[in-house]
Amino acid sequence: MDRNLALEFVRVTEAAALACAKWVGKGDRHAADQAACDAMRRTMGQLDIQGRIVIGEGERDEAPMLYIGEEIGTGKGPKVSIAVDPLEGTNLCANGLPNAISVLAAAKDGDGWLMHAPDCYMDKLVVGQAAAGAIDITKSPTENLKAIARCTGKKVDELMVGILDRPRHEDLIAEVRRAGARIHLITDGDITLALAAINEETGIDALMGIGGAPEGVITAAALRCYGGDMQAKLVFRNANERERASKMIEGDLDRVFSTNDMASGNVMFAATGITTGDFLRGVRFVANGAHTESVVMRSASGTVRHIYTRHRFEGEPTY
Repeated sequence: MDRNLALEFVRVTEAAALACAKWVGKGDRHAADQAACDAMRRTMGQLDIQGRIVIGEGERDEAPMLYIGEEIGTGKGPKVSIAVDPLEGTNLCANGLPNAISVLAAAKDGDGWLMHAPDCYMDKLVVGQAAAGAIDITKSPTENLKAIARCTGKKVDELMVGILDRPRHEDLIAEVRRAGARIHLITDGDITLALAAINEETGIDALMGIGGAPEGVITAAALRCYGGDMQAKLVFRNANERERASKMIEGDLDRVFSTNDMASGNVMFAATGITTGDFLRGVRFVANGAHTESVVMRSASGTVRHIYTRHRFEGEPTY
């Protein structure tokens, strides 16, 4: 069942990617996001699951598309908690830039668990398997770079660190450069950066910096399946965010969260490229169809499958 369900989730991310790919480079991020959400909801509605969105587009009153708490699926089959980002990188898609993806993580209730992350920021440190267990987010970036270098057999000046290009990261970027490491800056989409950091073939050795907390949980699900290590701390912009988080997360809100704190047990992860990036190729339209590249992972088996799919359709895609 888990094997079949994981492959069904790939159909979901493929549908979202195909739907919003027609908006790539058109400058309308809202239309692209709407297309991805509509296709993802429609395709998940066909799955024989009792699904519930635990990370989505927001609360029901604020986000009519795949809102937190929404029930999805046919109502038959296993109960599944689902975290989605139909279009990770709305600006990337709108501007035709690399690294836009459609992504989904899931856990069968009673068998796996995904943290119900509040809509706030999260400071993240992600590395691949070679440096697992060696990182400490409470230490300086320089200390962590030295630890990563020791574990990977590289020199610090050979390391590549992925960081979101944001004003809040000015000090981080300056320190990483002083330490001698190289930096791969992107404008949006730190889930893709994290996926690249845990894949030794991409040339990216770590993800550092602050991004969204919901995206952090989805990233943790990928780490559970793929391997590697992740540490994170919640970052609050105001008292309201902290208060909301206290209602969703038990324990010390200022503690360091590990991968297992955010995703545990039997989880699944699926993603499809929308625009070609560091980890996946984007949608390529051809005569009467399109080609997609996806990844699907299961923590139960540790399998990671890259799926190249040729879609045939007349007019609009069929999922």
